[in-house]
Amino acid sequence: MSDQGRQHSSPTSFSLVAKVLLIQLGLSVVLAALFWGMKGTVSAYSALLGGLTCVIPNAFLALRLVVPRRDPGPGALVRAAYIGETGKLALTVIMFTIVFTLVRPLAAGALFAGFIAAQLVTLSGLLMKDSSQTEDKRNKHDE
Repeated sequence: MSDQGRQHSSPTSFSLVAKVLLIQLGLSVVLAALFWGMKGTVSAYSALLGGLTCVIPNAFLALRLVVPRRDPGPGALVRAAYIGETGKLALTVIMFTIVFTLVRPLAAGALFAGFIAAQLVTLSGLLMKDSSQTEDKRNKHDE
């Protein structure tokens, strides 16, 4: 792999992506534990499945965007984003279909709570990136 193919995936962007995915996974486990303590086993595994239904497709998209490509141009990045987003949507639909058809009993409220909570971490990841960029600009300005 050439150095040109690696220029789009900086260590900072990869670490932010990994951090967001790990926070999503951690939040899903914590939420499942809370549901287990308050509502029981069915709600706990339902919340965990909801979180995983968010985390796994997000990991697919993240890998499509962060992994170095042979073609370092913007067109390749856009193609990777389209393929990644399409795959993420398809995986989400497939995972919800599997959960709703194979998992019995299921607590739908806990399932969607886990999914939504994990999705909200993605928004916080965007805010983390924005605040780190603002901080980097301040540091460069002060020098």
